[in-house]
Amino acid sequence: MTSPQDMVNVRYMVDDVQAAVDFYTSHLGFALRFSAAPAFADVTRGNLRLLLAGPKSSAGRPMPDGRTPEPGGWNRIHLIVPDIAAEVARLREENVRFRNEIVTGPGGKQILVEDPAGNVVELFEPAGSPPSR
Repeated sequence: MTSPQDMVNVRYMVDDVQAAVDFYTSHLGFALRFSAAPAFADVTRGNLRLLLAGPKSSAGRPMPDGRTPEPGGWNRIHLIVPDIAAEVARLREENVRFRNEIVTGPGGKQILVEDPAGNVVELFEPAGSPPSR
């Protein structure tokens, strides 16, 4: 197991902690590390620890100015996949929501997946090595 100081921690606000746990563990290869649902859970994939904070968690408390943390922004975790087309086909079969279609750029191909709360996960397939001359 990865030591706590070697973990990269990201917090996502979610509407339903158990639905988020189910999504990340069944579709994206995360493992449940701890659950205090319906308030909080965390899941891991490699050295990424994703903290899933529900409305009842301390992270969901209103800010001093009255704003309440909520899910669904554009910041995202970035998962590298070896074959994006195959991964997208598998996830479409599992009725996972996408924000867009596969986009190709100089660094590779990417697509944005939404978790049940609308948080974004980017799937990314790096571009191959340049052809040798």
